[in-house]
Amino acid sequence: MKVAVAGGTGTLGASLVDDLARRGDDVLALSRSATGQLPAGAAHRQVDLGGGGGLAEALDGAEVVVDAANTSPREGEQLVAITRRLLDAAAEAGARHFVGVSIVGCDRVPTSYYRAKVRQEEAIAAGRAPWSLLRATQFHELLAWAFGAAARRRLLPTGDIRLQPVDVRIVAERLADAVHAEPARRLPDVAGPEVRTLGELAREWRAVDGRRLLPLRIPTIGRIGRPAGEGALCDPTAAAGGPTFAQWLAERR
Repeated sequence: MKVAVAGGTGTLGASLVDDLARRGDDVLALSRSATGQLPAGAAHRQVDLGGGGGLAEALDGAEVVVDAANTSPREGEQLVAITRRLLDAAAEAGARHFVGVSIVGCDRVPTSYYRAKVRQEEAIAAGRAPWSLLRATQFHELLAWAFGAAARRRLLPTGDIRLQPVDVRIVAERLADAVHAEPARRLPDVAGPEVRTLGELAREWRAVDGRRLLPLRIPTIGRIGRPAGEGALCDPTAAAGGPTFAQWLAERR
């Protein structure tokens, strides 16, 4: 099967490309530039997802298109525009299936980026291509990056926000399963093995990092903090196994 993965060199996209290649698919990783070595059965196509340059050629003959592209939180509108452009190009190419990725609870925590994810979901549902959509909780990599970025300012975010981080390989496996299935619209959520507070996760990260940092408490009040503190970004019923955040950190020591 020929599968095009937009954002195929990113954290999720690269893991998905690996999974699909192991299954014997003809996989194209679409991104502005190639990074690292692709597995056997996969190839890179240079595409400007923001402007659309090279997209039609890259999707020629693709049976399934996966939107694993991402932007910075400040560029939510660009993310929605990329998805709409991919949807149109997939329909023009005759793709039989469009697979999107979103975030558990994005419709309950009204940050600007999460609102953009909701609009992205709406665009997929309104597109011309038959579709499937998978919501996932935060990746371990995202938390490690956030703690590391704060640590460069000698800070460590903490507090009672509840999260349920997941191994990106678990999410990639679910997406690969969706690629090989028929379009099913909204798929069951996928989440990590345990719900933890931000403070608990921060202590686990610091136990590995070892730096002396100043705690920065993130409040659980207001339209954003309150639902996050109540677990809006979690789905215990969707726990899918894989390593916990502490186990994932230990693997990378």
